[in-house]
Amino acid sequence: MSTPPAPPTSPPPGPPSWGTTVPGNAWDAAPAPDPAADPAADPAAEHRPVTVVVTHFEQPAELARTLAALARQTLAPHQVVVADDGSATAPVVPPGVELVRQEDRGFRAAAARNLGAARATGDVLVFLDADTSPEPDFLARLTRLPSALPELLAVGRRRHADLTGVPPDAPLPAAAAGRELAEPAWLRDAYRRSDDLRAADATSFRFVISAVLACSRWWFERLGGFDETFGGYGGEDWELAHRSWLAGGLVAHVPGAVAWHDGPDAGVAPRAVDDGLAEAVAVADRVAVPGVAWRGLLRGPVDVVASVPADLGGTALLATVDGLLAALPTVRVLVAPDQHRVLGDDPRLVPHDAGADLLERARLHLELHRGLRGDAAAYRELLAPLAGPSETGTFVLGDGLVAVHDLRLHRRAARWGRPDLAPIVALDVPGLDAVPADGELRAYLGQWW
Repeated sequence: MSTPPAPPTSPPPGPPSWGTTVPGNAWDAAPAPDPAADPAADPAAEHRPVTVVVTHFEQPAELARTLAALARQTLAPHQVVVADDGSATAPVVPPGVELVRQEDRGFRAAAARNLGAARATGDVLVFLDADTSPEPDFLARLTRLPSALPELLAVGRRRHADLTGVPPDAPLPAAAAGRELAEPAWLRDAYRRSDDLRAADATSFRFVISAVLACSRWWFERLGGFDETFGGYGGEDWELAHRSWLAGGLVAHVPGAVAWHDGPDAGVAPRAVDDGLAEAVAVADRVAVPGVAWRGLLRGPVDVVASVPADLGGTALLATVDGLLAALPTVRVLVAPDQHRVLGDDPRLVPHDAGADLLERARLHLELHRGLRGDAAAYRELLAPLAGPSETGTFVLGDGLVAVHDLRLHRRAARWGRPDLAPIVALDVPGLDAVPADGELRAYLGQWW
């Protein structure tokens, strides 16, 4: 069994010293900062102080364009840090711009971004790549939401143009006129379908791009930053966005916050079948959500954790756990030691005393209160309400036979001390019911009940 790298530490409890939160992913309900209640807020711009981290490697002309564009922002950044990923020659930066560097040990964008963020003094972090230059109102537009909702990741719009030969100080977007290149249709369509991620779900981390990303420094530090074990191109932004979502974070797309990438999208370049293999494996080993996770291999993190009553035994225990694992093959089931002995040696069975760590990182907790029977279709229907956008913290089946907890909303509710952020709703799922009191194991195995 493959052992993935340990993820950064999950956020400790407790809200930030500023800002607020909203139910579900309703970022459009974000309030404007109140200068009377928060003297540090800028009543004109509605923003916290901003630190921009620009990741760079061997692109001096592109870096010069991006730094010139940052100097023209309608919202002046509090701080600009260039994080160099081991260029042979240190980049030249203008006065007032800070430079941090790491040695060249291959493509290490995640580590470079963390290095730049460690120097930050602003309340809001903005990440840009050196070849992605912002329009004048980029910072003002992108940082408004994280200034109000400190758990939110805001992703801007990355447009593409061939800027070859364009002077670095030429203003955007005029400099891109007549030079536009195609935007990724899959990304544009995803933002449209999700109402700019207002209707985000557990798979929406795939639409977060670290080249045009903003979040609060408080949230970034509590997430543990980017996962520095990523090597090569891509994946580290998806993993960070997924970890943020699991921790109860929000996500939004801000289409008016535009930055121009010099050159086409990397996805349009021809490549061999397995060119993206390393990235896909790296993501699957760190993200358990269906759509990018392993479908049958027992490797990577756990998406769903189930628990059974400690007093459940005999036929009810065996039929319940066997049926559950048949329906959800990658689930982990928390059991007591005597139950483990009855159930046998299966790597998906986890002792109760080891369950806290699993529950800390899982997305869903399936809490059984009695013996349960049902087929795969019934279990899928039980979990279906939590597959899409949801503001419900717990679905309870029938008279309390089983409860399904959306752990991300419970984490947010605990952080803010607000149970209303994880409400409880009743659910009816035909095909799921209690194990018969007089049921025999041979009848279950023979599929007679």
